[in-house]
Amino acid sequence: MVTLAFDVYGTLINTQGIQLTLADMLHDEQQAAAISRRWREKQLEYSFRRGLMEQYQPFSVCTRQALSFALSEASVALSDDQCDQLLMAYRHLPAFPDAVSLLQQLSLMGVDAFGFTNGEAAIASELLENAGLIEDLKGIVSVDLLRTFKPAPRVYQHFLETADSRADNTWLISGNPFDILGARHAGWRTAWVNRADAPFDPWGEAPDVTVPSLTDLAGKLGL
Repeated sequence: MVTLAFDVYGTLINTQGIQLTLADMLHDEQQAAAISRRWREKQLEYSFRRGLMEQYQPFSVCTRQALSFALSEASVALSDDQCDQLLMAYRHLPAFPDAVSLLQQLSLMGVDAFGFTNGEAAIASELLENAGLIEDLKGIVSVDLLRTFKPAPRVYQHFLETADSRADNTWLISGNPFDILGARHAGWRTAWVNRADAPFDPWGEAPDVTVPSLTDLAGKLGL
């Protein structure tokens, strides 16, 4: 039986769900959407930087600092209480609807499905519980213990050791191309969830499977 590692932020969980909270504060849906996208971009950038610099801070710190940057860049001033409210809302982001149905299907099939995340385990657990996904996952594997982030090679080995799996028997399912490339480099099978119909990074490597949503993933993996 294969082991499935699902990226959390951007694959199971819709990070752009924060737009509703932002829009309520700003009374401007277009500005809220732009800040939300920029927040996510800087969140990932800060994790990459810290991984390369070997100057680790938890993903929650990267998230807070990215929010500060995105607001400053947009010349938006929010109170400390409003920023705390946004960060708390980040623990209540919605699941993609196709993630709910797929994980339920996999659970009934007895497939080992894990959450695999750059976030701290406790925060990811709370997020997935709030989104109604936690019961259909066998466990959550966080990179926090290693004090670095995906796509560092050792985080993929950490997953294998934690999940008691082998690289050639493990699939990464992710909407993030950097994560797909990291897993391929580690010898894993990969499935890219390309919801935005975007081009893949031109590195001369491609995912084993590409799907527009999680709906048909089980069939594509031959489960």
